[in-house]
Amino acid sequence: MPTSIGERVSRGELTRRDVLWLIGIVSAPVALPALSGCAAHPVTGERVLVGLSEQDEIDIDRKQSPHQFSSDYGAVQDASLNQYLGEMNNRIASRSHRPKLPYSCRALNANYVNAYTFPAGSIGITRGILLEMDNEAQLAGLLGHELGHVNARHGAQRVGQSMVAGAVLTGIAIAASASDRTSDWAPLIALGGQIGASALLASYSRDNEREADSLGMAYMTQVGYPASGMSELMGVLTRQSREKPGLLDTMFSSHPMSDERLANMRREAASRYGATESASVQRERYMDRTAKLRQLRPAIVDQQQGEQAMARKRLPDAQQALTSSLKTAPDDYTGLCLMAKCQIAQNRRSEAQAYLAQARRVYPSEGQAMQLAGINLLAQKRFSESQQELSRYAQVLPGDPDTDFLLALTHEGLQNRQAAAQAYRRYLTAVPQGDAARHASTRLKSWGMLR
Repeated sequence: MPTSIGERVSRGELTRRDVLWLIGIVSAPVALPALSGCAAHPVTGERVLVGLSEQDEIDIDRKQSPHQFSSDYGAVQDASLNQYLGEMNNRIASRSHRPKLPYSCRALNANYVNAYTFPAGSIGITRGILLEMDNEAQLAGLLGHELGHVNARHGAQRVGQSMVAGAVLTGIAIAASASDRTSDWAPLIALGGQIGASALLASYSRDNEREADSLGMAYMTQVGYPASGMSELMGVLTRQSREKPGLLDTMFSSHPMSDERLANMRREAASRYGATESASVQRERYMDRTAKLRQLRPAIVDQQQGEQAMARKRLPDAQQALTSSLKTAPDDYTGLCLMAKCQIAQNRRSEAQAYLAQARRVYPSEGQAMQLAGINLLAQKRFSESQQELSRYAQVLPGDPDTDFLLALTHEGLQNRQAAAQAYRRYLTAVPQGDAARHASTRLKSWGMLR
């Protein structure tokens, strides 16, 4: 009879497959509140089916966005850049249809090319896409588009549509969705920081995208930017998708692009908003505000190559690229975490722990290195130390049910069945379905604590 992962923990027999599986399960689904019904569309005034009230949207942002941002390696440690993004976002949002929402915007340490928003306006922009833009008008187009999704309540409408379809919303991982989930490499493919914590961040429809384009172009021009900034941005991304397709897969999965959309934006910029074309694109200001980030470009390019190599199971190539990255930027948090993941995938757990310790020193308030360290220490039978790391992670990012699952395994390793059972019960209350839930239920049943 095959042994359970809990039994292998107790025996100190965790395999590489086990460790990669544990990393792969730490992507908690959104806990949705009681679903709503119809509401007036904030833009058109028409009655539309929504699954979330406005307060639900705000609560989800507050509870879920910190976990997604941490999965993208946290906010860039550049206060002036984040202040710049926040001020610019607030200025555009002030001209939107829902100006009183608690909007926020930050640059994220992830290397893939994307931007996304939670339903009430918590916006994340990856450093990967910030490096693709070269003026402030393009950034205004990006922000306007994301604000368009918020103001049209596309997230709430998608939940409402799922009510009709009878679908069950669970956490998704876009990056791993096309992979063979029976393989022990599936979690590794998701290690690259791709977006995937919530069905609320899943792919928008083409109609959603067109509406967000139209609203975003209106918002950005009202604060003085040329409408061509949005069409230029989409043109840049479309060209980059041909040159570096892997880096834009997630963006075009969550924001489907089409030649029709691009042509429509160019037509609108030249006709309806033609009078805005004399406005400055503010290239110098954008370059000045992103200068510190741009100094990291060589390291980020190496990391992008390393992530793609890991996704293709080419670990030696990944390690070479990540080594080059750390030579350029030895204290880059993302690079350190990626190298640790590369070491874990090669069963080099002591080396991984050293990189994670350095990552924690570099960015002590960010949680991902703590979580990874807890899993890696668990694999080394250092159960008490693993508990300490996971408990620190829970303090930094409370409300993650996966922490209870991982803590249950550490309790098993310490032969503390009662504490393990309590942690498994907490996990099952939050996440009743999935592989980890089945394991938790099986353990409780085997101990006579669940019927």
